[in-house]
Amino acid sequence: MAGGSMMGARRSALPRMVWAVIVGLFLGALFTKIAVLFMPESAAREFLTTAVSASLGPLSIDLIAIALVIGPLTISLNALSLVGILLVGLVMRSWF
Repeated sequence: MAGGSMMGARRSALPRMVWAVIVGLFLGALFTKIAVLFMPESAAREFLTTAVSASLGPLSIDLIAIALVIGPLTISLNALSLVGILLVGLVMRSWF
């Protein structure tokens, strides 16, 4: 019985982790825009706002009757994105 409840806890933890990453990336993007607007040109601003990007796509699916093209999907990470993910993760951890 205890193993079953543990599996249920793990299953519900994955969607929370995915949402924490997604919301954290948006919060990090907001922090990045604010830093670009209000921080003076400096090494700190350069460090905080320099991003590493990865892209996937475009992905095309052709099912004869319906054709879809998705992409390209791009994820940009910088120090402020990681701060956003950390903050959202800490808040969600305290809620659950």
